[in-house]
Amino acid sequence: MNDILKLEPSKLWKFFYDITQIPHPSKKEKKLIEYIKDFGNKHKLETVVDKAGNVIIRKPATNGMEGKKGVILQAHLDMVPQKNSDKKHDFEKDPIETVIDGEWVRANGTTLGADNGIGVSAALTILSSDNIPHGPLEALFTVDEETGMTGAFWLKKGLLKGDILLNLDSEDEGELYVGCAGGIDVSASREYALERTPDGMTALRIVLKGLKGGHSGVDIALGRANSNKLMSRFLMQAESDFGIRLAELRGGDLRNAIPREATATLVVPEIKLREFTKFVRNYEKMYRAEFAETEPDLSFTASKTQLPPRVMKQGDQYRIIRALFVCPNGVQRMSQSMKGLVETSNNLAIVRCSDGKFEAHCLTRSSVDSAKEATAWKIAAVFHLIDADVNMSGSYPGWKPDMNSPILKTMSEVYRKMYGKIPEIKAIHAGLECGIIGGVYKNLDMISFGPTIRFPHSPDEKVHIPSVKKFFDYLCETLKQIPEK
Repeated sequence: MNDILKLEPSKLWKFFYDITQIPHPSKKEKKLIEYIKDFGNKHKLETVVDKAGNVIIRKPATNGMEGKKGVILQAHLDMVPQKNSDKKHDFEKDPIETVIDGEWVRANGTTLGADNGIGVSAALTILSSDNIPHGPLEALFTVDEETGMTGAFWLKKGLLKGDILLNLDSEDEGELYVGCAGGIDVSASREYALERTPDGMTALRIVLKGLKGGHSGVDIALGRANSNKLMSRFLMQAESDFGIRLAELRGGDLRNAIPREATATLVVPEIKLREFTKFVRNYEKMYRAEFAETEPDLSFTASKTQLPPRVMKQGDQYRIIRALFVCPNGVQRMSQSMKGLVETSNNLAIVRCSDGKFEAHCLTRSSVDSAKEATAWKIAAVFHLIDADVNMSGSYPGWKPDMNSPILKTMSEVYRKMYGKIPEIKAIHAGLECGIIGGVYKNLDMISFGPTIRFPHSPDEKVHIPSVKKFFDYLCETLKQIPEK
């Protein structure tokens, strides 16, 4: 793990190493908050922790830079806790095991936390350095970005003093982001009846695993499989052709991660067991053929298990499986104004059927607020048809691009001078805190950028080592070139 301490910029990687040793999944960032607070006090910088747990650290301008506009470096403290099914790891207790893999840093079977640990580390490096010129500086470290942007929502007026916000939470070096999607959580739940397991049945545990998953915004257009959708498709035909009865269903863990695994406990008539086992094998072959390019490690298996005493009542089973099958998922519409950008999507993220309780949880995203609401209501309509209670919550706005932004002009010119080309100007189909923060601090001129990170929100997450240095050098040069007030 200590190998990453040999990378450059050394101070940035040292901070990132420290962060990997401190458990900090969403809503469990207390130890990292204390680390950041202690850092500020150690360096004798003004440090504020608000009621939400956001940490704000202020650093005066370096000599000769006092007349520059104030800059806010912004990053979030939490990480997405995802691991492979065969990996033993407690995200609330265990450190992340980092691995250098060629030009990349990844973790050993878990998410890495480069999203947004590299951004946090870059801000700490600037704050701790005495040889990087900058104007009046603030660093805003927010909490719970990944599961609801709670920190940004709780940010009060009057705390921030800067004029420019640099969000360090994007994942493609050489690209400047000037807009992002908004989102809304849609949840459905209902009780269902249970009845005694019929006689003459054999119990099987169906396991779908090996999918890549990924970020439900950034990776939603890559054609990856959603385990909840594949499982419901299988169950619908299994019910029709074999009369299976469902005892339990589980898939996915997090709203903002494309679900990688799903399991179902079901019973099938003993006399049809051999034929059904062949049916499962054929489904695996079919799924592997359909997703040969995007899901080469897909596995779909059946194994005998203990016979459950009760199963879902047949009428409830029929309706719930079909609601999951038709629930909108994936890309719903591409942007008309920005080529290649997803406008609206939905992620059927979490499904639970157990002990008489059904739950489904979605994250709907769109850069168009009306489209976001329409998609959410379409999902609600599906589940209303099976008499489920539907709750919509956590709605947050998108960030509308401003192509006349002064900081966009400055950073484009800085990048051109440093690297001989103009950076790509983009919007992202993911939730950035810029939209929420900009709604409270309407004066802020904002840009989001970062190093190259691949497959965030999945155990395949990795960060490109050369891009980290390039990103950090660019950040330092940008701070030198901030306009005067």
